[in-house]
Amino acid sequence: MRAYAALLRQWSARINLVAPSTIGDVWRRHFLDSAQLLPLLPATADSLVDLGSGAGFPGLVLAIMGAPGTTLVEADARKCAFLREAARLTEAAVTIRHGRIDSLPPRAAAVVTARALAPLDRLLPWSERLIGPATVCLFPKGREAGQELAAAQKMWVMDVTTYASRSDPHGVILRLSRVSRREAVREG
Repeated sequence: MRAYAALLRQWSARINLVAPSTIGDVWRRHFLDSAQLLPLLPATADSLVDLGSGAGFPGLVLAIMGAPGTTLVEADARKCAFLREAARLTEAAVTIRHGRIDSLPPRAAAVVTARALAPLDRLLPWSERLIGPATVCLFPKGREAGQELAAAQKMWVMDVTTYASRSDPHGVILRLSRVSRREAVREG
């Protein structure tokens, strides 16, 4: 992780991997924020897809910590180059997919993660092609988590468990399961 942190600092001087204001607090703001998802993974999880991986948070951190079958999805080629170098340096077993989320082939993953990618009502349609009956979604969220959840529940049905963030006093982790689109209301 130290080598990863050093690489992150080096590359962040050239490309926007994380907000410059957070680079001085990388261990709490990025590494802890990602690592805190590990205990929330199902024990039987054999695949994890991290959407909008950016600098590798949370997907690369989880892979380094042992999350199996991790795929990092990123549309920005420069960030993919960083992810390849970070994976090589840390010897993390990951697959890196350069492209848009909607270009992924549909397949149910055991776990879907995304951090700071989009509000939940946009994130769920993007994730839908990866969600099966047993899929767990782990989405770290900030102060607006309640509003995001209320907006998403207009179109989606899901079981929700909320965990307090260990890295952000105002943050939460949404653990979603049994996620499906809400059926259209039929007029009687």
